[in-house]
Amino acid sequence: MNWILLVVAGLFEVGFAFCLGKAKDAAGLVATYWYLGFLLCLAISMFLLVKATQELPIGTAYAVWTGIGAVGTVLVGIFFFKEPADFWRLFFLAILIASIIGLKAVTP
Repeated sequence: MNWILLVVAGLFEVGFAFCLGKAKDAAGLVATYWYLGFLLCLAISMFLLVKATQELPIGTAYAVWTGIGAVGTVLVGIFFFKEPADFWRLFFLAILIASIIGLKAVTP
């Protein structure tokens, strides 16, 4: 159950990065809504991370949480913000995904 909480926390980390990206391109009330979305996603992500680390080792949990956030944010950048998807970005993204899976595999 704690691994599920950690994955969901990582997805909310992607959510707050997405909201920041959208807020950057918005103005006025629309930007305010994106910043509120950022704060909501941030609060949920942190709450779930805290819950997950009550049972999982903090080093592993934090690394997996940030890894999910990093992978998800790069993918959001590619698909929603038209960032480049060249070979080296995808290569290192694959290594990051393999590292996250490896940490999960070696953690009791």
